[in-house]
Amino acid sequence: MSSINELRRLRGSKRGTRQQNKAALFFLLPWFAGLFGVTLGPMLASLWLSFTKYNLLQPPKFNGTANWTRMLHDERLHTSLAVTFRYVLVSVPLQLALALALALLLDKGVRGLLFYRSVFYMPSLIGGSVAIAVLWRTVFGTGGLVNKALGLVGIQGQGWISEPGTALSTLIVLNVWTFGAPMVIFLAGLRQIPVSFYEAAAVDGAGRRRQFRSITLPLLTPIIFFNLVLQIIHAFQAFTQAFVVSGGTGGPADSTLFYSLYLYQRGFGHFDMGYASALAWLLLLIVALFTAVNFWASKFWVFYDD
Repeated sequence: MSSINELRRLRGSKRGTRQQNKAALFFLLPWFAGLFGVTLGPMLASLWLSFTKYNLLQPPKFNGTANWTRMLHDERLHTSLAVTFRYVLVSVPLQLALALALALLLDKGVRGLLFYRSVFYMPSLIGGSVAIAVLWRTVFGTGGLVNKALGLVGIQGQGWISEPGTALSTLIVLNVWTFGAPMVIFLAGLRQIPVSFYEAAAVDGAGRRRQFRSITLPLLTPIIFFNLVLQIIHAFQAFTQAFVVSGGTGGPADSTLFYSLYLYQRGFGHFDMGYASALAWLLLLIVALFTAVNFWASKFWVFYDD
């Protein structure tokens, strides 16, 4: 009799598990629809288009690897890569350094911490918007606020955006200015470091610089790594700032021709969607390569509290 009851209990348990699985699948259906309809579907379609000649008006025609070999001789593509690499390699370290410095300052118990944290985070929310890009163009224009401020101290200003030597620098400054998101993450990481570590180091005679090098930085390396990967990906995707500030042309002498802007020009300016799809996949490979290198190098400088 007991074995029969046990068998009934197991059947009931399996039936309940199947019902729960069906309910879980039902609630996951919107996510699967988005995954296949919005993410994987378009990605696979763009991969196919990268091997075709497609102008958005006529059916795509397969042309093999012509789009990929064309990249080897595309001078504007090479220029956009050089501009984007300079932008990433300069702006990301400066942005993270500023974010960490302000996080350390706010971690000291500044009065009105919530207010300052909100104010500093605000540029990250609106830094990629069209309005801020227009504002930046006004600030660094010939008659902008920067030149007016320089005029007060007797310095002759210039068109910072219209000069090839300084146009990219203005966009780097704009990206550095949007330090709010990594700053908040750094601040959260600093709050997780036990105070007892600093107290023990102070007893041993370690000063603030020594504590920063031996305690703060090692324990904060996972957060630094997380912010580094995210900000590199974000920097490679930069588009709005360059499009608005340069008027969609790439700036003087293509000095602000970001990779994403050139991709947009080929796809929606010249209706060369097959080549633009190949450019999109090249960007994906570049970002994946940078991310893989970061993960490989992390084992040499990122320390986890095991």
